[in-house]
Amino acid sequence: MEDHDTGAGAPAVGMSGASSTQSAGPHTARFSRHAGAHQRHADPRHASQRPTGASQADQHGDPPKGKTRKRRKRRRGRKVFARDENGAVPHAAPASAAASQPLQSAPSELEPRPPLQSPRRPPQQELPVFAALDLGTNNCRLLVAVPGRHGQFRVIDAFSRIVRLGEGLTASGRLSQAAMDRAVEALKICGEKLRNRKIRKARLIATEACRSAANGVEFLERVEREAELKLEIIDRQTEARLAVSGCGSLVERDTQGVVLFDIGGGSSEIALIDLTGRRSPRLANHIVSWTSLPVGVVSLAERFGGRTVTRETFAAMVDDVAARLKAFDGRDRLAHVLASPNFHLLGTSGTVTTLAGVHLDLERYDRRRVDGLWMDRDSVDRMIERLIGWDFQQRCANPCIGADRADLVLAGCAILEAIRGVWPSERLRVADRGLREGILSELMADDGVWRGGRS
Repeated sequence: MEDHDTGAGAPAVGMSGASSTQSAGPHTARFSRHAGAHQRHADPRHASQRPTGASQADQHGDPPKGKTRKRRKRRRGRKVFARDENGAVPHAAPASAAASQPLQSAPSELEPRPPLQSPRRPPQQELPVFAALDLGTNNCRLLVAVPGRHGQFRVIDAFSRIVRLGEGLTASGRLSQAAMDRAVEALKICGEKLRNRKIRKARLIATEACRSAANGVEFLERVEREAELKLEIIDRQTEARLAVSGCGSLVERDTQGVVLFDIGGGSSEIALIDLTGRRSPRLANHIVSWTSLPVGVVSLAERFGGRTVTRETFAAMVDDVAARLKAFDGRDRLAHVLASPNFHLLGTSGTVTTLAGVHLDLERYDRRRVDGLWMDRDSVDRMIERLIGWDFQQRCANPCIGADRADLVLAGCAILEAIRGVWPSERLRVADRGLREGILSELMADDGVWRGGRS
């Protein structure tokens, strides 16, 4: 089962927009060889094989006026050729004279010339490579990137697969054998990708499924043995901070407040960000309150049902999440900016990217069109209403949902509705980025690769 997250096609993260992600890595040497071949074909030493300036003059000059003049021109051409002390092909030589000699019989003075070479350049400093892996309740995702302009990076490799590690976890409290097997197979692919590159720094994290499962630590020991990867289980506060760090460039300069939410498979992180004061380069420094709800699309769908969702079932899911948010003590920390046009919601999850894809009526999910998209309140209302009206097969048939998400998307919409009920906003910005991008941003900043305004 493949996720529609196409990290390898991601833009240079740190700004919204399309950018190639295949311009570095193992292809670089091949491009250099092609460039060298092109330079050889353009070598001026081969100019003797092409007509000289005289032949062009013959083609475009006055027509010959008599036999005698023709002889004089040919004779004059030979004299000029003989008198040339530098041995260069004479620009005044007629085409017939050049054509009468074999290509190898250019003046001898041409032969000892050293071959034309491009000026030697010092080898370009190899860019450091960083990696981030996020093993969640629903997905296994990897990004490999090199730093770009200040605060940005370019993805050079990516992997994403839906593994449903948390399948059945709500009922049993343990990771199932089948779910662990799927995750290990995906992690083996990630391990190969990482071992094939010279990685300066990497951070490999596991989130809610491994946090809450009774056999979560045991599972990670198996991952270390079989996939040769050592993952760390991060706490909910770290998860919320990383989600914020990954979305910094999607918060514009005039923004006064943001509620950023990450609807995951087993938990949902919500961060309240106050930007009314002086803005720091790190968006995470402006978090004034946060919470992590122990409910996500997988856990909610397992409790209420995801395949057949009636309006009553959907309302019950919304009420369940709303009750959890009511217990969040810091929910009012942005009350002073809620009415401002410079306040908005920012969602980073499969739920909001799916809504955006349906909203755009995409024939195939396209991250470049989704990441950074603005949706107004009415558009979000229409999309949720549309999804509630579809049955399971209709949801499966939509190219931005598919069979892998068809039983989860309405649970995600219920969490979104509960969030919108607490923090109503006229605008929602969609982010197809999150924890991995946050990890990479923090790794690069801590390593100092952006110091001095490098580009």
